[in-house]
Amino acid sequence: MPNWISGMNLEPIIKTITQNQINKYADASGDFNPLHINQPFARKSQFGRTIAHGMLIAASLSEMMGVNFGIDWHISGRMKLRFKAPVFPGDTATTFGEVKEVIDLNSKSEIVCVIGVKRQTGENAITGEARVMVNTIQ
Repeated sequence: MPNWISGMNLEPIIKTITQNQINKYADASGDFNPLHINQPFARKSQFGRTIAHGMLIAASLSEMMGVNFGIDWHISGRMKLRFKAPVFPGDTATTFGEVKEVIDLNSKSEIVCVIGVKRQTGENAITGEARVMVNTIQ
């Protein structure tokens, strides 16, 4: 486990989003909003095409936190997110994260991170904060 310090960057997750992934997420989640899965309907929307479910994209943030913090993320992690812009089929979504603060609490530390997902255009699709408790005694 690394020695976490403010300013450290987290290892990102990079994914190209496909309509097939969006359709599978609709099946898994039960969210069949036509904006996600119906091309003719979505063409008439403000977006002009289908968009990915926000939670499909947010899942990559949990994946990033799991890659960086391992089991500690799965035991104690939590996020607060803001959905800023849609992600479209064909977009490349890249997570980002930086340690903002390390709060020492006896044998544990709470790691506070600024996190988000960017589209290949550089536009933020999601921004937020994540917190995770890590053991500081080995």
